[in-house]
Amino acid sequence: MAPTAAKDSGSADRWREVQAFEDSKLGVKGLVDSGVKSIPAMFHHPPESLKDVISPPALPSSDDAPAIPVVDLSVARREDLVAQVKHAAGTVGFFWVVNHGVPEELMASMLSGVRQFNEGSLEAKQALYSRDPARNVRFASNFDLFESAAADWRDTLYCKIAPDPAPRELVPEPLRNVMMEYGEELTKLARSMFELLSESLGMPSDHLHKMECMQQLHIVCQYYPPCPEPHLTIGVRKHSDTGFFTILLQDGMGGLQVLVDRGGGRQTWVDVTPRPGALMVNMGSFLQLVTNDRYKSVDHRVPANKSSDTARVSVAAFFNPDEKRTERLYGPIPDPSKPPLYRSVTFPDFIAKFNSIGLDGRVLDHFRLEDDGPTRLAAPAHHV
Repeated sequence: MAPTAAKDSGSADRWREVQAFEDSKLGVKGLVDSGVKSIPAMFHHPPESLKDVISPPALPSSDDAPAIPVVDLSVARREDLVAQVKHAAGTVGFFWVVNHGVPEELMASMLSGVRQFNEGSLEAKQALYSRDPARNVRFASNFDLFESAAADWRDTLYCKIAPDPAPRELVPEPLRNVMMEYGEELTKLARSMFELLSESLGMPSDHLHKMECMQQLHIVCQYYPPCPEPHLTIGVRKHSDTGFFTILLQDGMGGLQVLVDRGGGRQTWVDVTPRPGALMVNMGSFLQLVTNDRYKSVDHRVPANKSSDTARVSVAAFFNPDEKRTERLYGPIPDPSKPPLYRSVTFPDFIAKFNSIGLDGRVLDHFRLEDDGPTRLAAPAHHV
């Protein structure tokens, strides 16, 4: 992404600070290792955006239902399992998956490898530091560093798994023996989840798969170092994921916060307590478009760790159409209960819009059809 955006919209001082940080290729972990006692101004978020981040309001005691549903893939009756997925995807938009078949040893190895890479050789990280999306493996801090008003307190390792897997020798050594195996296991799980989602929409089990929704898999490894001034910044600011859906692996630190709709117009930020052995699945904005708002892409965030905390590690797997090759138009799946809410769009155009606005915008708003009185404007022809 072009760095000129921040230069035009921000102050010259901020521009110089951001560029110096980028040129150093230290990442946030490098700042911590240098012994900073106060965080640079480029990481300062406005107070209003940090409201309730450290300690979100507790859920009312009358709310007996768990904030985050659990989908148990060992459930024997298919219709019961489909009902679980339909409820979770259509209400909270986030759900735990248990009995998923991904070996716990492999999950633990992934988290350990991410930690070792980030806490290992600075030279190894600097050698991978890049913002070139064509690189199959790259390391950077804040994908929208030059577009955002304030940077988040995290570093990220990106690895492409499909359709063009990263050469093994380019994968950092601590992850070299586990990254591709983990991707293969998650692909099996994703196929099962897409089948359940298709059936929950009243479609054949292969409907979403035929839409080429899982041709592309990117694994994104996040590292959140301890922060000397966590009240001034955030690990990841409020956002919703972009593609079809995400499978998230977290360590035991916690930190994920999800904006849960409690009904009656109430929305509450809730802390998501880690669930050993489970994986988290959340719906993306592109799936919300395709399902015509039946399934929700929900806002979530991660506070910055306190200086006394251990660094937090997570691994997110994003399943999407092949951004490089697909020319398919995607629009809302026909819904007899309501007209289409979004215009059709190619996935590359959808991602391009997201990249141009970064986490601070909501990409779905740019494709929503406007209401023209009692008759909503018709969407282009259905192409999925």
